[in-house]
Amino acid sequence: MTAKVIDGKEIAKKLRESIKVEVDKLKVNGKVPGLAVILVGIDPASQVYVGHKEKACKEAGFHSEVYKLAENTSQEELLSLIDKLNNDPNIHGILVQLPLPKHLDEKEVINRISFNKDVDGFHPLSAGALFVGEKSLVPCTPKGCIQLIKEIGYDLKGKKAVVVGRSNIVGKPVSILLLNENATVTICHSRTKDLKAELLEADVVVAAIGRPNFVTGDMIKPGAVVIDVGINRLDNGKLVGDVEFESAAEKASWITPVPGGVGPMTIAMLMQNTLEAFKS
Repeated sequence: MTAKVIDGKEIAKKLRESIKVEVDKLKVNGKVPGLAVILVGIDPASQVYVGHKEKACKEAGFHSEVYKLAENTSQEELLSLIDKLNNDPNIHGILVQLPLPKHLDEKEVINRISFNKDVDGFHPLSAGALFVGEKSLVPCTPKGCIQLIKEIGYDLKGKKAVVVGRSNIVGKPVSILLLNENATVTICHSRTKDLKAELLEADVVVAAIGRPNFVTGDMIKPGAVVIDVGINRLDNGKLVGDVEFESAAEKASWITPVPGGVGPMTIAMLMQNTLEAFKS
């Protein structure tokens, strides 16, 4: 068996195009969604991500503001900027690019963003709403994972899904979203006793553990759908996921590539969340 590749880049492009069509209609009334992105420091990967987000905003017709702050920016200065953006009627979504420099309190920063403008879906109120099934802005990467599965026409109802990773950013929220689609969900992590045995029972695998090529083909059940959230740079500069693509593709029915799988969907979901925040 050779897996079909889930083209996240193409799916994300279509979603962004549909968002642009909706924004063009909104422009008639003189208002468009506004997204503010805050970058603290000069982390190269973060700079690339912020650049992608800025470009996506421009293409979608959003109002975009990018704040690039010095590495030594104080907690008070950062919180003051967030307060200003919380009160700005032209800004409907606020995103603080993570990770932050170590001297800054990430939790306090996230909590300071208005719940209604939390387009990353990281605020405790957003997490709580997701957990109890109330309407909220859903974290972009988990939301993108579910969208990819839906795009291939796969019915999650009654299927066994195994999530590898338990972070607040991906592992936990994607598990809740899979439950909402009526999948039976198992969360695995570094303390799981027999990860291979768990994975071999999985109809759907979501790998979000942050270890290059960690999930190999001999761990994949024949015909499984594999969603690889990981993005890791090897010493030779090559980007790889948490799943060893070549061997896994021999077992899976569908698989996401790295790059070009989940990553583009994260940006598309950010645009969608900002549009939702604008409309709410």
